[in-house]
Amino acid sequence: MRSPTPSPPPGVDTVLILDFGSQYAQLIARRIREAGVYSVLMAPDRPIEELQGFHPKGIVLSGGPSSVTAREAPRCDPRIFEMGVPVLGICYGMQLGCQLLGGTVESAEAREFGRTALRIRDDSDLLAGLPDRTSVWMSHGDQVSNLGEGFEILAASETCPHAAVRQPAHRFFGVQFHPEVTHTPHGGDLLRNFLFPICGCNGGWRMSDFLEVACERVRSQVGDGRVICGLSGGVDSSVVAALLHRAIGSQLTCIFVDNGLLRTNERTLVESTFRGHFTADLRVVDASDAFLSDLAGVTDPQEKRRRIGHRFIEVFREAAAGVGGAGFLAQGTLYPDVIESGHGHAGTAAGIKLHHNVGGLPENLGFELVEPLRDLFKDEVRALGEVLGLPSHVVWRHPFPGPGLAVRVLGDVTRERLAVLRECDEIMLEEIVANSLYRSTDQAFAVLLPVRSVGVMGDGRTYDSVVAIRAVETQDFMTADWARIPYDVLATISNRIINEVRGVNRVVYDISSKPPATIEWE
Repeated sequence: MRSPTPSPPPGVDTVLILDFGSQYAQLIARRIREAGVYSVLMAPDRPIEELQGFHPKGIVLSGGPSSVTAREAPRCDPRIFEMGVPVLGICYGMQLGCQLLGGTVESAEAREFGRTALRIRDDSDLLAGLPDRTSVWMSHGDQVSNLGEGFEILAASETCPHAAVRQPAHRFFGVQFHPEVTHTPHGGDLLRNFLFPICGCNGGWRMSDFLEVACERVRSQVGDGRVICGLSGGVDSSVVAALLHRAIGSQLTCIFVDNGLLRTNERTLVESTFRGHFTADLRVVDASDAFLSDLAGVTDPQEKRRRIGHRFIEVFREAAAGVGGAGFLAQGTLYPDVIESGHGHAGTAAGIKLHHNVGGLPENLGFELVEPLRDLFKDEVRALGEVLGLPSHVVWRHPFPGPGLAVRVLGDVTRERLAVLRECDEIMLEEIVANSLYRSTDQAFAVLLPVRSVGVMGDGRTYDSVVAIRAVETQDFMTADWARIPYDVLATISNRIINEVRGVNRVVYDISSKPPATIEWE
């Protein structure tokens, strides 16, 4: 069974976000947390009693793709306006709030999409400190045509007379634009006005506070039981392992599977971190022969992934059976995963989600899940890792695919081709780090192509492999742009690979964005 939906940390102000399906809902939560206030994304149909159980200081109604005028449009309980806390409606949330409080919403004569000039008429509270004219990001086809009783206009745009409103009697504020996006320059100021002067939050959300609360939750859940953690070496599983080690010490056993598809010295780094630094019970299973045997002659990317996932399940099952009395399995589930699976509702099925780091585990392993990171975003996990004292190379490690180098060796995967790629990859990462580019890029790696090209080395002709190098910048990994690595750094990487790695005579740089390309090649 899944771990329970977490309650708010004691003594920490909480703001609830009712998510009506906005593409920016997670961004609202991030902006609020960045201001030092704990936020929780909720399904809008959650019972009012559950909302009250969080003792929120405020509520945000998010945007959404639906039209408020449609019969099937999502709604929330109108009693939220009787809870006595401020409510901020954003885009769809503004329209819904205005409608519930007696206003009228209609299809706009002129739709607004993109950057729009806003004229502020009242800067006494929500818009305090904002310039009289500022840019905001609009994305709407409907708008409020008539305000209900007691409403006041705070700001307008050229085609939207009710771009920001207030209803003092119900402590409701509404904005037709999106303050959470960077295209609204003073959006952060608006959100802070809502959080602090209006809601009265104290900004006490800190990672160090969260750590103690998370440790206590783990102890409460597992009691004196034994916990297994599938350790991949990535930041999520590493932070989970470090947190659990602090919370329950010797009750934790970590399992690291060496599939033979790892980067240079990756296994050594994991062992030194969790055996040397944290003195955890770490069990390393070397299954590289089995994985490489499964991959022999396989060139299709999906078949590679399928075989690796299948073998991982077998290896992990056997290793877990050797940990006597273990009834819990720890996973690095993050808040975006929870949101995508149903706005934080606790699952009813005893399942284990497909995980990009461990290849996916079946439901019948029989463990109860421990998910101490399930109310954190990726950047918050990194901050927690720093609080836990994890080495920076672990905390800031770029994402690494679950199938490892198998999907970066295009075509047939052999020990020889893996060795060539490891050397190339290591050289690229060395130069990225040496030139202080690792933290400014979000993923950087080399790919060994199933292509050979003619070259000249010394006085001889060569016919050797081609290597592609790739570095991208992204905020959410849903979209990405290629990183503008300085030419001199690219030149050094290319020269070193060709001179130092036997069997490579050509290096190319991938300048494709996502979309239309993907970050990985396979």
